[in-house]
Amino acid sequence: MGQWQYTKGLHEIGSGLYSYLMPDGSWGWSNAGLVVDGDQSLLVDTLFDKGLTSDMLRTMKDATGIDRGDITTLINTHANGDHTYGNSLVRQAEIIASKASAEEMVELPPAAMAAFLREAPNMGMAGQFFAEVFGAFDFDGVELVAPTRTYSGQLDLKVGDKDVQLIEVGPAHTKGDTLVYVPSDRVLYTGDILFIGGTPIMWAGPVANWIKACDLIMEMDVDVIVPGHGPMTDKKGARDVRDYFTYVDQEARKRYDAGLSVADAAQDIALAEYGAWSDSERIVVNVYSLYQEYSGVRETPDMVNLFALMGDYHARNKSECGHVH
Repeated sequence: MGQWQYTKGLHEIGSGLYSYLMPDGSWGWSNAGLVVDGDQSLLVDTLFDKGLTSDMLRTMKDATGIDRGDITTLINTHANGDHTYGNSLVRQAEIIASKASAEEMVELPPAAMAAFLREAPNMGMAGQFFAEVFGAFDFDGVELVAPTRTYSGQLDLKVGDKDVQLIEVGPAHTKGDTLVYVPSDRVLYTGDILFIGGTPIMWAGPVANWIKACDLIMEMDVDVIVPGHGPMTDKKGARDVRDYFTYVDQEARKRYDAGLSVADAAQDIALAEYGAWSDSERIVVNVYSLYQEYSGVRETPDMVNLFALMGDYHARNKSECGHVH
């Protein structure tokens, strides 16, 4: 995909389709998309705060003439705030998400993120890492606007004369993940089923669902893929994410069977070629979710503990390598 430069802002894919990219794709720096046909337009995801979302909508208007008030449909690919916290700026649109995503959105409202950031100095390693990865975003005064329509399985839409398919592939990254497919243009917006050049993070699982979603993408008639984070890609991006989870699943299982803790297993797994991806500390959450899966016991994760473990992993990696991957 060398023709697609990984630069901030709007990129025209062709035939009324666009991506909006947010380098460097790390924690919170997510991508979005726009589909336009006739007098109708569909936005794929908003961004992490109002400032970022306002900038995106202004850029889209300058390039296409479409004002935020003209957007007819908004798809939230999943519940995470970096794909939903800007919803209030396009509240006039029909906002669609999977039923599972809509239910999950209320679990971590913007006010909770703002509170975590305020408390971060008193939270040790967890707070230090949380502030490092989320300190650039402004959650104060952000109102989460929930979906106005939900679906399960698949939903077929029209944007002008274009067919758009919503395909639910979660739970995987989160409890409900949606692919947005424009078959006539062979373009796919994946949300966080694909992280390109960055380590994916499995908050929900099961891992088999994520691998199955990658296999589905590889079977689709698609040429251009806009991931949730990172540069635009093609089917190789899906294969890479599938191979990462296949590898981590195999390695985590060995260490689970050997009785290693989540933290020790995460530190012990050699990332090999995946060590070049950013945010390698997410192996901690991936191992945690896999351990839950192996044990058959699903508990609400202790986010403070997980962020402390990721912060420790990140600090060790930085000190050993002399730089952050």
